[in-house]
Amino acid sequence: MSNIIEQIEAQQLKEIPEFNSGDTVVVNVKVKEGDRERIQAFEGVCYRKT
Repeated sequence: MSNIIEQIEAQQLKEIPEFNSGDTVVVNVKVKEGDRERIQAFEGVCYRKT
């Protein structure tokens, strides 16, 4: 089961820039609404990395 998850994550992950706790980050997510597609940006402060 986890092997399938790892394969999907590997396909979807791109190079992530270096960041630390306390940094403000912006994450862009592709959202599909019916036949339309748009990019939604989320911005926030990173308070913990796992």
